[in-house]
Amino acid sequence: QVHLVESGGGLVQPGGSLELSCEASDNIFDRNVMGYYRQGPGEQRELVAVIFTGGVTKYAASVEGRFTISKINAENTVYLQMNRLKPEDTAVYYCNFRDLVSGYDAWGQGTQVTVSS
Repeated sequence: QVHLVESGGGLVQPGGSLELSCEASDNIFDRNVMGYYRQGPGEQRELVAVIFTGGVTKYAASVEGRFTISKINAENTVYLQMNRLKPEDTAVYYCNFRDLVSGYDAWGQGTQVTVSS
């Protein structure tokens, strides 16, 4: 079982930056995908950015060019750097791990990101 511990988040003004991090409990960077999803008030959870084994990344169109996802294998940690934040980025951000072989799926506890002046 993989446990994900998230950190980062908080309140930031429009145009500001935040970094989220997600540490996995085990060495999991093998044939998997990790990343972040978010859920705003009254909305469905949506993909923000993911990174596959080998480093291939995928971003939602709404964050392309503003957010960057990366990972450090030795730390079992994924990072989401969020720049030029907008009020519509306000949401609870959830880290996700998915094993592409077994289909095993794990979620972090969620962290609140609020973009407001």
